[in-house]
Amino acid sequence: MLNRLKKMDWMMLIILGLFMAISTIVVRSATYNNPMYVNLDMMTLIFYGLGFFVIIIATLVDYRLILKIWYVWYALGLIMLVLVFFLAEEKNGARSWFELGPLSFQPAEMMKLFLIIAIAAILGRRQGDPLKMRSDVLVVAIFAFVPFVLVMIQPDLGNAIIYVFIVLGMLWIGNVRYMYVLIGMAAVVGGLILFVTLFNTYNADIREYLNGEGKGHWYERINTYIHPEEASADERRQSDNAKIAIGSGGLAGDGYMQGESKNRKFIPYAYSDSIFVVIGEEFGFQGAAVLLLLYFLFIYRMILIAYQCYDLRGSFIIIGIATMMVFQIFQNIGMMIGIMPITGITLPFISYGGTSLLLNMMSIGLIFSIRAHQEKYQMDS
Repeated sequence: MLNRLKKMDWMMLIILGLFMAISTIVVRSATYNNPMYVNLDMMTLIFYGLGFFVIIIATLVDYRLILKIWYVWYALGLIMLVLVFFLAEEKNGARSWFELGPLSFQPAEMMKLFLIIAIAAILGRRQGDPLKMRSDVLVVAIFAFVPFVLVMIQPDLGNAIIYVFIVLGMLWIGNVRYMYVLIGMAAVVGGLILFVTLFNTYNADIREYLNGEGKGHWYERINTYIHPEEASADERRQSDNAKIAIGSGGLAGDGYMQGESKNRKFIPYAYSDSIFVVIGEEFGFQGAAVLLLLYFLFIYRMILIAYQCYDLRGSFIIIGIATMMVFQIFQNIGMMIGIMPITGITLPFISYGGTSLLLNMMSIGLIFSIRAHQEKYQMDS
């Protein structure tokens, strides 16, 4: 047991400790003097404590046992996504959360890890050989399409998009043929052009329909991104105030706990989805750069473990997790500085949120399990 724990990546653990400190102090600043959100900083510490325990347990479990029953995890994820429509209460126009007393649980978050495990098992059958369209690429696409549709119906655009990028990253590392890549890129570009064309053509009808369904914020986010010059001041409020608040931080920031009196008070979920605004405003460019450097080192260590992995399935899992986190980081920061549309994607390890944090910690534990059991895998093979 101790030998397995000694093989955990201590650099990643140190960075996780720094993430815990950053998240706690920034969540505290974002919720300071707000009676609606009390003790979220202490809850963050509790979730991190649970997360480190999850990492230890996941490290000790042989990841190959998890891979053997990948279809069970995938089916469990689908069942939870279906049950959401019957058991979850509507929140912010979406049915995405199970309420477990004072805690909330989001199945769409857990499905990301289940999907990564399923795709790794499917791609691992090829043993590194080029992927075939029918037996590999299309199979993976179908396995991803089902949860994608279920999450879109909730609706949860942010997590649905993450599923797409997980598939793309894992297919790429799985040795997909360049011809398939070109076909996929053409399909994506064509789909985006078609979407923008239809959105512009039926703009008024789409707005009326979404407003009638109680999803007017979807229209506002899309319209603000595609036509920022035509969007109203109300539609641009979150995006504009986020950019102003981050820009006001300058090089060194306004100082810890000193940002609430400015534009940040007009930004919703500053403790969660919009937490990068707090970092940019209070710690400035320097603080944001330090956070990005920590993310870079964290992802670098993941890729290094994947490169040293003897089992391709383990490498696929790690790359899937790395892809998931890289996109979330890019999307969350990008939407706050205006280069990406606004979605409900959290900033990994920094935003407040028990489900997303525990999922990320479980993912790191799975990476450590892959690293800890490589010697045994080499001896068995």
